[in-house]
Amino acid sequence: MPAERLPRMSDIETAAQRITGVASKTPLVESPALSRRFERSVYLKLECFQPIRVFKIRGAYNKISQIYAKKIVAASSGNHGIAVAYSSRMLGKQSTVVVPETAVKEKLDVIKENGAEVVKFGKYHADREAKAREIANQTGAVFVPPFNDPDVIAGQGTCGLEIAQQLDDFDSVVVPVGGGGLISGIAIAIKSLKPSARIYGVEPTGATKMAASLSEGRIVRIEDPKSIADGLIPASVGELTLEACRKNVDGMFSVSEDEILSAMKLLIQDAHIFPEPSGSVPLAVLSKAEESTKLGDRVVLVISGGNVSLSLLSRLLS
Repeated sequence: MPAERLPRMSDIETAAQRITGVASKTPLVESPALSRRFERSVYLKLECFQPIRVFKIRGAYNKISQIYAKKIVAASSGNHGIAVAYSSRMLGKQSTVVVPETAVKEKLDVIKENGAEVVKFGKYHADREAKAREIANQTGAVFVPPFNDPDVIAGQGTCGLEIAQQLDDFDSVVVPVGGGGLISGIAIAIKSLKPSARIYGVEPTGATKMAASLSEGRIVRIEDPKSIADGLIPASVGELTLEACRKNVDGMFSVSEDEILSAMKLLIQDAHIFPEPSGSVPLAVLSKAEESTKLGDRVVLVISGGNVSLSLLSRLLS
């Protein structure tokens, strides 16, 4: 897929108009407690305050609102499926979501609440995507990819556009990385509007697919990716998201399971929000002294979602 397919700033601005009234312009707030703890200004971009508690509504709605077909199909570990189901319901379309056998119950419930048909299939994203494309061929539904798509990336980029509008001065933005749609969109927006700011991605140590792909200059597939951060474990990134990150991202970090859980607990305790593990990884980087020196004095952490399982929450709090 050629590089010119990457969305431009104008595509992100158009997406922002398209999603107005559906996706929220989420708060960007300083956490005084976290700023004190880490001896720098720590700002939280609270995507956990979207109507579906996750940023994915931005890209899914931007994409689906441009599709004429009545039927939509998607493959998802959970959050993209929620966004597709919600957006399809808003737009009067039928949706089917292929999820892993091990999907988080709370995420499944929300997908079903929004009227989608749920198909449980396989363990890995590639299996689910193959199944979703098969359903598309059989039913005439349009497949909506979770990250490797210009309209999806442009929609996620509206988060970066908001950050630049909400905060005049910041040194870096730290973004969770699954397939790379969110960081691709945010990076395009921030580098267009505030070129001096640095963009960093964070992955779980059990799924460092973007870091490996950037390092080798090609898509690297991770065998058996694992993490409690279920939104960050596709086995590989996409051609478009790799290209966007190669052009615009200043570096990648990885964080362990324990670091993710500690960050999650800290966000609950100090910032009084309930992030899911995937949304907690940016804070985990701040806890690593050596890495965090790169981030500067004014840091924006993108808290990407808050669809946390109750069993994990009770385990964490006990």
